[in-house]
Amino acid sequence: MRTKLSVLFGLLVVTGLLAAWTSSAPQKVAAQTSGESSTPLRTIAVNGTGKVYLTPDIAYVTIGVHTENKDAALAVAENTKKAEDVKKAVTDMGVEAKDIQTVNFSIYPQQQYDTTGRPTGEITYMVDNMIMVAVRDLDQIGELLDAVVQAGANSISGISFDVADRSEALSEARKAAVDDAALQAKELATAAGVTLGPVFSISTAGITQPIPMYEKGLGGGAAVAAQAAVPVSPGQMVVQVDVNVVYEIR
Repeated sequence: MRTKLSVLFGLLVVTGLLAAWTSSAPQKVAAQTSGESSTPLRTIAVNGTGKVYLTPDIAYVTIGVHTENKDAALAVAENTKKAEDVKKAVTDMGVEAKDIQTVNFSIYPQQQYDTTGRPTGEITYMVDNMIMVAVRDLDQIGELLDAVVQAGANSISGISFDVADRSEALSEARKAAVDDAALQAKELATAAGVTLGPVFSISTAGITQPIPMYEKGLGGGAAVAAQAAVPVSPGQMVVQVDVNVVYEIR
């Protein structure tokens, strides 16, 4: 009997030891595979900027006709006639139909008031018709503005310049941004007394494509018409790309 108890006790001890080892083994393996004892990765992060300056090769001009009349039908008829004359003036300058787009047409009543600010009961109807014109020959912008004003346009809200194809400029700006980041990283690594390693991560922080505005609010027809050719300067525009680059250091 005593021998049987001794054997049973021995089996229980062995079973307990095996269970303890089995439960702790995965933790030891996980600790080894997780690299808890390895040195943490050291990095350096920099922001690079690349800029490419371009000369605009296309301009967008918003041209409008505004008319007023107490009779809504007459206000629309007058506006339609002037708008057609303005569009003809634009096409006569060589602008293709695909480069002319109507961006607004509206008609709305406006209450009239006397000198004391009291409503008179009379209503005046306001009609607006606006088109956006893409001008691909920048040398003719001044002449075009003069022509549309002579044709009846009395609202020019502004001129925006752009580059029709910016893909090559964007590519150059990206490369310049990465080069700028690499230069900064090398300077910082040298100053810190460390060795610059490979790129750990890279991301584009943003792309900025500002389009300058010129001759904004040419508005009054008479003032513009007084100029034989409206002076317009396209200037330059800049395409900017920003990148975030993280390098390993040793």
